[in-house]
Amino acid sequence: MYAIVEIAGQQFKVAKDQKVFVHRLAGEEGDKVSFDKVLLAADGDSITLGAPAIDGAQVGAKITRHLKGDKVIVFKKKRRKGYRVKNGHRQALTEIVIESIVTSGAKKAAPKKETKKAEPKAEKEVKAAAPKTEAKPKTAALKKEEAPKGKTEDLSTKTVAELKEMAKAAGISGISSMKKAELIEALQAK
Repeated sequence: MYAIVEIAGQQFKVAKDQKVFVHRLAGEEGDKVSFDKVLLAADGDSITLGAPAIDGAQVGAKITRHLKGDKVIVFKKKRRKGYRVKNGHRQALTEIVIESIVTSGAKKAAPKKETKKAEPKAEKEVKAAAPKTEAKPKTAALKKEEAPKGKTEDLSTKTVAELKEMAKAAGISGISSMKKAELIEALQAK
């Protein structure tokens, strides 16, 4: 029996008790991991093909060790220009051993869901512990409402778009053809 499974963004053909080197996985040595993105499973002559993945199929594995791959030399050169750059790279890898291939009835991994649920609770506690401060109004309309009625606003500092919105709220007609000075004059008259 074998399966084609996607692990850390790459597709691998795996069989039971096979060692596979994949991109570095989160987890310690000896941890068990499962991969539910099984694209194809074959047992003898029967082949099950997913679209794109097989529902309920799962490949179980055990992390054997974390290591670095062989060094890859990256050398760049432009002739007659004196440009030469040499870099090396060693890919971080994880060696896993495939323990089981299940084609149906597998459940998705639950530990990932638990960690996501725990984080929002901690955020709520931090928000509850933080002292509450009054929010200051950010829009021009709110500032206008809070301003005392005896004082007038300096409309010359506003943009044309803001002035048109204020004129529309005040019920002034024909604002689309007005210039900035005309808008200010109309707003001050109201």
